[in-house]
Amino acid sequence: MYKPKILIIALLLVSTVFIQSVPQREGIRKAKPAKPNFVVILVDDLGFSDIGCYGSEINTPNLDKLAQGGLRLTQFYNTSRCCPSRAALLTGLYPHQAGVGSMNLNLGSPAYQGYLSKNSITIAEGLKTQGYFTALSGKWHIGNEPDQWPSARGFDRTFSLIGGTSNYFYPHPFKLREHDYFILNGQKLDNYLTEAKPDGYYLTNEFTDYALKFLDEAKAEKKPFYLHVTYTAPHFPLQALPEDIEKYRGKYKKGWDVIRSERYQKLLKLGIIKPEWKLSPRDSLVPAWNQLRASEQNAWDLKMAVFAAMVDRVDQNVGRILDKLKEIGADQNTLVLFMSDNGASHEYAFPLWKQTPEVTKQVKNLPADHPQSFVTYEYNWANASNTPFQSFKHWEHEGGISSPFIAYLPGVIKGGSINNQPAHLIDVQATIFDLAGAKYPKTVKGNVITPAEGISLRNVLEGKPWAGHEVLYWEHQGNRAVRQGKWKIVSSYPENRWRLFDIEADRTELNDVSQTNPEKLNELIGLYTAWTQKAGVQDWAVVSQRNN
Repeated sequence: MYKPKILIIALLLVSTVFIQSVPQREGIRKAKPAKPNFVVILVDDLGFSDIGCYGSEINTPNLDKLAQGGLRLTQFYNTSRCCPSRAALLTGLYPHQAGVGSMNLNLGSPAYQGYLSKNSITIAEGLKTQGYFTALSGKWHIGNEPDQWPSARGFDRTFSLIGGTSNYFYPHPFKLREHDYFILNGQKLDNYLTEAKPDGYYLTNEFTDYALKFLDEAKAEKKPFYLHVTYTAPHFPLQALPEDIEKYRGKYKKGWDVIRSERYQKLLKLGIIKPEWKLSPRDSLVPAWNQLRASEQNAWDLKMAVFAAMVDRVDQNVGRILDKLKEIGADQNTLVLFMSDNGASHEYAFPLWKQTPEVTKQVKNLPADHPQSFVTYEYNWANASNTPFQSFKHWEHEGGISSPFIAYLPGVIKGGSINNQPAHLIDVQATIFDLAGAKYPKTVKGNVITPAEGISLRNVLEGKPWAGHEVLYWEHQGNRAVRQGKWKIVSSYPENRWRLFDIEADRTELNDVSQTNPEKLNELIGLYTAWTQKAGVQDWAVVSQRNN
């Protein structure tokens, strides 16, 4: 018989061994990895060759660093216009399926209602089911009313321009449109456009200030996060800080023909384009540089210097975001994505006759480096921004729909990777849901959700084989396109004539091969017709009359 003390000691030893063995046995199981964070950076009207790692002379060291440590896609597509692209990115649907077949105006049918459909789910709404902190800082432009704002579509924190255009300095005499106002966390900021701002204020910096604040709040709440940063830059008006403009003043006096040639050569050297893809001719609406008077050359040089300064300032703010990720300990577990909503913009500034005569007189003759100017760089420099492609924002040629795309995630994405497969904004949501473990639902709040069109890019990020899309489609205000493999058909409104291109051999779309390949042309036209029925696309000649 054991003595009581010996029995107690023996029981304690057995208990200790048992207790210690439990965590040891459980430790054999692999610990569940932390959910990744996401930062999606979308810029506005940036051309294909407007950043350093895509051929530009503009100084973008932070974006170049992301590319050096991450992945670039050479054939990443948008939808050719701001509103549709934002809808496609957030919902994983083609714009018409998401309710934004045109712009943020209601044109009388579900596909053209001008705001996100209740039959869609946003990235933010999907990630909230996985416990994510969600925030947006920047331009919205896909819903004007409070029940259509980002705060109603899954975002916990918002500092947002609801409409599509903004000055970069406030207050400003040029009055914007009805819905070009700001909100903060679901509340309209009534005095934001008219109240005095501190010295050095610049809207691109302001968007980043709020983005950094939201990242601090995400850390405080100890949640994985999704931050959506949607800069208005470099969308017109051309307005930049003096110290940024000074870096580029005089650098564009060589002219757009030389800049296009230099960017083309750099794109070839970087491996972004193929030698078979010849540089498209200067746009027919753009004069040769040497035909301009010296005073005209000086004015155009200044406009491009201001545009370059806007892109430079975006890059500086990307650097601020990367620094904040490191500060909060999230730099090794955050997927950073960078892209543009469409190709470079040929547009002129809003007609000044819409302003009061006093404002017109005050603004219209100001040089591009004046903080109260309201100018654009028009076809002339947009043609250079879209090097090597032709056409612009709004059309479905490669110049309108091709975006830079950078993805960065340490330990997952191999640095310096380049992938040449066609991908699309609709793939972003599927990729994020895949990495976060979020499921695409069939219904939300009693609404049947339209099946997803996007395909996860996870395999692309991880350097694995990716099947990709069999077919991709575009339609915006009568401009149309279909891409299947190496073949692409394009039609511009109101001409409405289909052209066929072999994109593998001729991505700059210089050689229409429809006459020698009529069967392929008709096949792709048939695919387009079937897609319009599925997506709700209507004849633009009819739809556009609803707004008249």
